[in-house]
Amino acid sequence: MSTDLGLPPVLDPETAKNVLLAAPRGYCAGVDRAVITVEKALDLYGAPVYVRKQIVHNKHVVANLESRGAIFVEELDEVPEGRTVVFSAHGVSPAVHAQAAERGLKTIDATCPLVTKVHHEAKRFASDDYDILLIGHAGHEEVEGTAGEAPDHIQLVESPADVAHIEVRDPAKVAWLSQTTLSVDETLETVAAIREKFPLLLDPPSDDICYATQNRQLAIKEISAAADLVIVVGSRNSSNSVRLVEVALEAGAKASYLVDDHTEIDEAWLDGVETVSVTSGASVPEDLVEGVLAFLSERGYPDARAVHSAEESLIFALPPELRRDLRAAQKA
Repeated sequence: MSTDLGLPPVLDPETAKNVLLAAPRGYCAGVDRAVITVEKALDLYGAPVYVRKQIVHNKHVVANLESRGAIFVEELDEVPEGRTVVFSAHGVSPAVHAQAAERGLKTIDATCPLVTKVHHEAKRFASDDYDILLIGHAGHEEVEGTAGEAPDHIQLVESPADVAHIEVRDPAKVAWLSQTTLSVDETLETVAAIREKFPLLLDPPSDDICYATQNRQLAIKEISAAADLVIVVGSRNSSNSVRLVEVALEAGAKASYLVDDHTEIDEAWLDGVETVSVTSGASVPEDLVEGVLAFLSERGYPDARAVHSAEESLIFALPPELRRDLRAAQKA
């Protein structure tokens, strides 16, 4: 249902209606790795395979894996001793690893390598005795996992409004890190507010906001200004998907909505709408986007025109513990 021409967001003069499709969109390398990890674990070890928290924040992905025998739990005390458990793409704290070892659980760590990078940065800053300001959302699994790496050194900052209340031991030894799925613009605004209070603020060695989050935000910016309506496919507990709705509005879209799939689209949204722009969060399978495009096609909208803003080719290897068992099974 799309024409992949890599065209700039120029509207079609031959028709009043247009559909623009962001590229890139959907699965990132970390999500793809995490989902495949659970699928391979089910194939190798058989059902059930337990997963701590949602493997990625998408209800359709979770439901599909549940249908294959995955059991999603909130905490490890729900996993029978000695069974296999997968840690989600969002990462876990050292305390969770320790609890798994105490219960004799076989663990497979599907933490996104880009989240693991932030964990390493937290440990390094803490070892140098810095106060670490972690920009992110309270209660998000990724924030909890990162904060758990150095709980005595890390304090959470959710927005510039929090900066006035920050207290540190030494203003000359303050560093910042961030959740990987935030709005780039909002994060930079928060960093600027922190730096105004602490001029010697130390930056992370590289961007913490992941490449896929940044690319998807840039892609939706390119097709939002001309849009009467932006439809973002993604679940409501997906931080990066929620940010795409906000970024679209900030970029000039007249309206922007988050839907899990085409069944959540309100036909009233289409009243008087000529140009619809469509994208999806980093944990969204492409078939859900295709469902939205089919919904629009059935209502008189033409095939979508893909607008390219970046190319992605990154692939992450599966977790080493899973690769080891896969090799052993092949030899057997």
